[in-house]
Amino acid sequence: MKKNLQSCFLLAAALLLFSVTKIQAQTAAPTVMHQKDMIGDNPTADADIKTVSDFTNALVSGDIDKAKSFLTDKCINYGPGPADSANVAQFVAHWQENYKMQSNRKVNFVAESFNVKSGDLQGNWVAAWGDYTFTSNGITVKFPYQCSYHVTNGKIDSSRIYYDQLYIVQKLGFTLTPPASK
Repeated sequence: MKKNLQSCFLLAAALLLFSVTKIQAQTAAPTVMHQKDMIGDNPTADADIKTVSDFTNALVSGDIDKAKSFLTDKCINYGPGPADSANVAQFVAHWQENYKMQSNRKVNFVAESFNVKSGDLQGNWVAAWGDYTFTSNGITVKFPYQCSYHVTNGKIDSSRIYYDQLYIVQKLGFTLTPPASK
């Protein structure tokens, strides 16, 4: 009897605790984040936009050494896919291959700058988006892209680029073959 009474008491206490927790969880106001709490003005916006613009124009014009001069030694470039990343040497090698396969490279873009106040992405950023055009094997490809650059002391130390790779390879004549049915 005493054991049953203790079990009932423990069960009642657990139910009470669960009920109070559930009620608090349902009535607690959600935290609302506002842009001004996360994002502010970049005090070096004009200089950082110039860094990104000069970097992009040097890269597209084929001046890899000048483009590289805008990157820190430890710069990591992410994208276009979520699992893609490249250090400076890999990034340079990738663009040197692009130069062999692409001609008539052109870019047009707009840029905007902001400061992330805290967290893993803290610091000054430049967001650039526009169109990149090139010709390969007589086929001209034009596609939109978006890139965000983290700039510290006038140098790019991280970038994240997004564009549709499948569109590009299909435009160049490649096909996607589905896996064989089982």
